[in-house]
Amino acid sequence: MGYSASLYQVPAEDSAILPYDKPRAAEGRLVWQRYNCQSCHQLYGLGGYLGPDLTNVYSAPGKGEAWIRAVTASGNTLMPKYNFTEQEMEDLLVFLRATDHSGKADPRSFDILPNGMTRQK
Repeated sequence: MGYSASLYQVPAEDSAILPYDKPRAAEGRLVWQRYNCQSCHQLYGLGGYLGPDLTNVYSAPGKGEAWIRAVTASGNTLMPKYNFTEQEMEDLLVFLRATDHSGKADPRSFDILPNGMTRQK
């Protein structure tokens, strides 16, 4: 019981060490949803298949903030250009940075067990 109680005494995360602002990441998620990004892109292997998985686009070699800004502003052969406001762009970048920070998880690399739990293949 002592251990269980101690878990509630210490915060699960220290906001001072997070490389992003949680409220702005939440706003960025709303931008992601408002513009229906998940219809073409994936996060953690879930979503559309027309565009690439963007789970770790922020830290991927040759990608990052400048690349995200450029692609969203100019579009490409498959993706239309978006006229995000500066606030929408900043919030989306914070959301993608937070997603990148959360790690990697491709649901295709897990088996679903009979009890509903998962196990990595």
